[in-house]
Amino acid sequence: MAIVLGPNRYGKAEVRVARVTRTTATEHELCDLDVSISLSGDLADTRLRGDNARVVPTETMRAVVYAFAQDRPLPSTEEFGLRLAGHFVDAHASIDTARVRLLERPWVRIAGTHGPHPHAWTRAAGARCAGVVHGPEGVEVCSGLADVAVLKSTGSEFHGFATDRYTTLAPTRDRILATTVRARWRHRRDGDAPADWDASFRAARDTLLRTFADTHSLSLQQSLYTMGEAVPAEQEHPAEYA
Repeated sequence: MAIVLGPNRYGKAEVRVARVTRTTATEHELCDLDVSISLSGDLADTRLRGDNARVVPTETMRAVVYAFAQDRPLPSTEEFGLRLAGHFVDAHASIDTARVRLLERPWVRIAGTHGPHPHAWTRAAGARCAGVVHGPEGVEVCSGLADVAVLKSTGSEFHGFATDRYTTLAPTRDRILATTVRARWRHRRDGDAPADWDASFRAARDTLLRTFADTHSLSLQQSLYTMGEAVPAEQEHPAEYA
């Protein structure tokens, strides 16, 4: 039986970046990211013969993340991923595809005596996600969110479902509906026009939550589809929703 090396990649997972931007002595901004990078290309020699001449060390990947995190101001999550992915493809002839996944954990200011505290924080619910693939066929950007818990205390039904001798669930016209939302959407590139990634993310998140709230649910599946349908319908430059 012939054994051949198939498509492969390697990389550095979950590089933690926590950066505080101090605009004044007390007014601070906080960014908290996990960055994962994987590279692929002309790397067969290292797997087949142990020749590492074309291998970018994972330690270098981590160092690049920290170096790029020094940019001021720190770019949006998607833009940060684009810069990282572009760097590895442009800087190393052996690399033809770079994949960067980012997870941003939001923090919000703690309420102080005189309003939001300028430099004390608590972690907010949910997370912002982004993914960038820079390869021979171009660049693809995917945005998203994860771990966003939502609940409706009414306005949800579930009945008319299939039953068999194991069914114990009773149909209902009024129930509490709760779930955790994870969503992704791919962006269409508009030439070289700059993208407002932060505004796009806020709009998509707000659409998802508003649609969940406003939809009278006959099933969770219906609610989720309606939420997903609303995102590309409301964006100025519709994305391919995933």
